[in-house]
Amino acid sequence: MPEPQFSPTRYAPRHLFAGLLAMTQHTPMTYRDAGVDIDAGNSLVERIKPAVRRTMRPEVLAGVGGFGASVRVPLERYKEPVMVSGTDGVGTKLKLAQILNRHDSIGIDLVGMCVNDVLVQGAEPVFFLDYFATGKLDVDTTVAVVGGIARGCEIAGCALIGGETAEMPDMYPPGEYDLAGFCVGAVERAQLIDGHGIRAGDAVFGIASSGPHSNGYSLVRRIVKHANADLGAALGEGTLGDALMAPTTIYVKPMLELLRSAPIPGMAHITGGGLTENIIRVVPEGLGIAIDPRSWPQPDVFRWLQEAGNVDDAEMRRTFNCGIGFCVIAPEGRAGDVALACAAHGLAHWRIGTIEPATGDERVRFR
Repeated sequence: MPEPQFSPTRYAPRHLFAGLLAMTQHTPMTYRDAGVDIDAGNSLVERIKPAVRRTMRPEVLAGVGGFGASVRVPLERYKEPVMVSGTDGVGTKLKLAQILNRHDSIGIDLVGMCVNDVLVQGAEPVFFLDYFATGKLDVDTTVAVVGGIARGCEIAGCALIGGETAEMPDMYPPGEYDLAGFCVGAVERAQLIDGHGIRAGDAVFGIASSGPHSNGYSLVRRIVKHANADLGAALGEGTLGDALMAPTTIYVKPMLELLRSAPIPGMAHITGGGLTENIIRVVPEGLGIAIDPRSWPQPDVFRWLQEAGNVDDAEMRRTFNCGIGFCVIAPEGRAGDVALACAAHGLAHWRIGTIEPATGDERVRFR
């Protein structure tokens, strides 16, 4: 027996559906009806302009508002400029920001993840662009996020010259959004840092992180859920939520000051892959690293994560920065320069390891 087919006449008089059809055909439809509010987007642009203006640099010729931004290459400062680019996101730290309704610092994370990568090669970040995508634009939330991006750019000394705000109905659940960033920096070709000058016996200096920064948050959220943790519970000088939401430290200004004093053969930004996989990326073949994990204090948030999640040491070191957000590899004699650069910006630092000849396939060794 065939399945019964839906027929409008079974449920309502034919003339009612004819009237509804006619109304649908003759009622004008708008982009707002489809879920995209152009007026809200225009309001957003007006509200973020003051924050964006504070990030401007002399090289910017045209910024927010046009189809593209224009930036002059500062040839008076470089004989042979090399442009260094980087792009990144914030990962699932965004989920935590949305749970806690804290949107004013996640933009700093976005900038930090990009500019610190560019910095590793000795480049000064010059300009930054962002991409913000959401299902329905909440202007207040977006202003808070972009305000954080602008603040991150101020800290890094780079210009926020543009971006994209995409309102895409049905793509994201209510209240959720995604972020991506793109940064371009410049460095003199002769001063480009690529690790080729690293030698056995060089010291590895670790510079303090503010917390997990923006890496490992899928594991962080799993631990929080597994432990049924209260994000408002006390931890250190604040709460667990404060510790997990601490914005990524931006190392640009202290490290550029360090580079002005004398060349540095290698630097590393400790991101995904943690201590185990990031420092070695800049160390030449044939050399390895011996790291002493007792040489710096383990921050409270990492102790909590390890205990609450029963995470072993190896997994901690290849997932999290464990309190070290950036590394400088230099001869022992440069320790004083590293100390001065960090002290000027209130950053703790430690000698955490040594470059040594590699033994077999094991290039990173924790003592």
